[in-house]
Order: sequence, then structure tokens, then C-alpha cells
Amino acid sequence: MNELNGTLARLVAINSVNPEWSGPGEGAVGAFVREFFEKAGLEVWTDEVLPGRSNIIARLPGRDSSRTVLLEAHLDTVSVADMTIPPFDPVIKDGRLYGRGSCDTKAGLAAMMIALTSLHAGGATPPCDVYFAAVIDEENAFRGVLRLIDWMGERGIHPEAAIVAEPTELRAVSCNKGVLRWQIETCGVAAHSSKPHLGKNAIVAMARVIERLERHHASLRERSHPLVGEATCTISLIEGGAQVNFVPERCLITLDRRMLPGETGAAVLAEYESLLADFPVGEVIIHPPRLSDEAMETAADSPLVQAAAGVLSAMGLDPTPAGVPFGCDVTKLHRAGIPGIIFGPGSIDQAHAAVEWVDLDQVELALAFHRRFLLSYGA
Repeated sequence: MNELNGTLARLVAINSVNPEWSGPGEGAVGAFVREFFEKAGLEVWTDEVLPGRSNIIARLPGRDSSRTVLLEAHLDTVSVADMTIPPFDPVIKDGRLYGRGSCDTKAGLAAMMIALTSLHAGGATPPCDVYFAAVIDEENAFRGVLRLIDWMGERGIHPEAAIVAEPTELRAVSCNKGVLRWQIETCGVAAHSSKPHLGKNAIVAMARVIERLERHHASLRERSHPLVGEATCTISLIEGGAQVNFVPERCLITLDRRMLPGETGAAVLAEYESLLADFPVGEVIIHPPRLSDEAMETAADSPLVQAAAGVLSAMGLDPTPAGVPFGCDVTKLHRAGIPGIIFGPGSIDQAHAAVEWVDLDQVELALAFHRRFLLSYGA
């Protein structure tokens, strides 16, 4: 097993399930990453974000320290509850490595780690300073990348380009959808089910709300972006009622709206308020959003996208900028004024799956991409 595959296997073997899903968190895998860079002789920082959960940052000096490139990957994984293979036994079979996090996103993490240490070991000096950050909590509330932005700001570090590791099948993703998540509640009047006329059924009211929402959601197909496709909205959770012999006084749905570049969370919520404005006062409540993360788009003619395309073309890979429907840390960097792309080995179809795996040939190509990019960007 070569160094890259061995590093990936060790990362996968460490349980780093996010505490949101009763996991141990990123402490052990963060310690591994820190020691990896310390042994390689790179400058390393540990920045505790939450108790026992730290971002790990490393630096590879460049010829021009006034310019910075950022590589970023997350340390946490989702739950292993529905997996049908051993989640922390990194088996290699038929050119694939299996296990939780192998695809999302420890393969991209390993490729970035080896890119930095191999350049350092070979005495290579990139044109710009390179900062690498392995962050916590991407799979839940993005607190790792938000703290990273503050950490860099405190030190006067403002990257002019960022690459965020996620499974993109080795495409340079310059655009991704945003997400808005919120709840709508209908309010009724409780009564005994033997005398339903004394009550007001919140579930029946919600049925009318859902019917109207679904007509609106069908019309979202008319809104489209050339890289990420149509705007969408999913009613993903519903709860209501207290007991079988009660008329329910409350029903609640949770919505997941995927936003296109140019859409804002405030504008989307305003649409829903207008859509439901004619319901009786007090019957429908639109709650404030639980998550609002607007879309990201880095221009195709930007230096970052052009540089990534040039490297991919030289490697015989597809250089055309792509888009993805999922969100990640890149949108927070984008809002902080740091242009980014998403790039990594593996397919999002394998992420979070019952059988998660990554193609090791793609991991090798990701390593080659990062080495070439870091040596050429800003030269």
C-alpha cells in the first residue's frame, strides 16, 4: 500500500462521526492530521472550536508570502446507522477503498495532505503561501469553517483562492446551490374526536397548505441555471396531533429549498408568505429559517477557475467548469470574499451511502491535480 492509500485507510479507520449523530466527533482524527504534519516538518496550528473538537491548520511557505491559497477539507462524517459494511474497516477491493468517510470526504482530505507533505519533502516552493485547513462540523452546522474564517482574519490571512474537498468525480465545480430550511405550522383547536365539530383540525388545514405548496414547487422548474439546473423544494418532515381520539390542534412541516445563484433566503421566504397570505389570521405560521445558506458561483473567467481548468486539461481530464446541487463549506468562504471551487475524488452518489467507497485511481489523480495546481497557481 502506497503512502496515499495508507493515509486514507488510517483516516477511515478513525471514527469521526459528528456528535449530532451520537458520534465521538473529530478529536481523534484531528490529532492524527496534526501529528502527520508535525512529523513532516510543517508549521501546524490547533484551534479548538468546540470542546474536544479542533480545526487543524498547516502552512507550506511560498515564494510570495503576501499571497495565499487555501486547501480545505472537513474531518467529520455522517452517521453509520444504516451502513451494511463495517464502517471503520477500510477494505480495499477491486481498486476501491470502502468505509464511512472514504468518499465524503477523507479521500479528498488525504490527497490534500499528501500534496503538501510531498511538495515539502521534495523541496518545492509554490508561488504563493499554501494554507491547509481540516475543519470540524461540516456535516451539521458549519461551525468549523466559520471559525476558520475568523482565525484567518485575526492573523491577516486572506486567501485569493480556495479549493474545498468534496466528491466531484474530479470536476472543478465553480457553482453550487444554496439551501433554505424552515418550518410552517398550522394551528387548530383541540377537541374530543367524538365531537369533531367543536374543534378545528390542524392536519386538514395543513393538507390545504401542502396542496398549494406543491403547485408552487412544480412551477420552480421554470427557474434554472446552466450549471446547477432547476430550483427545487422538498417537504421533508411532517408531524401533527397528540392522540388518536383528539382533534389535532397543531401540525408542522419542514421544508428544504435549494436556491440558485442570485436567490436570497429573504426573497424565498417572502414568496411563501405571499403564497399563504389569504389563509385565516393565526391559522398558518411561517417560522424563521433554521438554515439559510445562499448559492455560490465563481466566474468561469476568474484566475482560480482558469488555473484549475488548465491543470485538468494538461492531465487529460475534463476542464469544463461544473455545478452541483449540494452545499458545503465553500459557500461560507465565498461570502467572506474568498473565491472557491469544489474538487475531489469520488461521486456524491457514494457519499452517506450504506456502502460507501471511493475509486483509488481517482484519489491518485486528485493528488496529482493538487500538486500541479499549487506549483502553477500565481506563477
